Amino acid sequence: VQLQASGGGLVQAGGSLRLSCAASGGAFGNYAVGWFRRSPGKEREFVSTINWSGGRTAYAESVKGRFTISRDNAKGTVYLQMNSLKPEDTAVYFCARHRTLYVFTTDALNFGSWGQGTQVTVSS
Repeated sequence: VQLQASGGGLVQAGGSLRLSCAASGGAFGNYAVGWFRRSPGKEREFVSTINWSGGRTAYAESVKGRFTISRDNAKGTVYLQMNSLKPEDTAVYFCARHRTLYVFTTDALNFGSWGQGTQVTVSS
């Protein structure tokens, strides 16, 4: 499967963006999908993940209450709605599909099929 993240851009602090992760060329609906981000000079970090059905989600503490992950398996797409954005949210955001059917974890090592990222820049 190939994943393509999109929807990034430049926004002022307090603004919103919605990222999309579109899958093609492989199985998607039976796998958890995660969002991760990398800021300059920092390690890649977990942002959010959603299980195969959309019935279970997890968030990093830093985004909890501000970001919402969802999915539409019919469209092969996972979304990340980002509200109340802060300058520290500035990063390249990546989506990835879990390596194993139906398993739900947040560790990036368990995810594969990484898509190209989308840049999110939040100005103060």
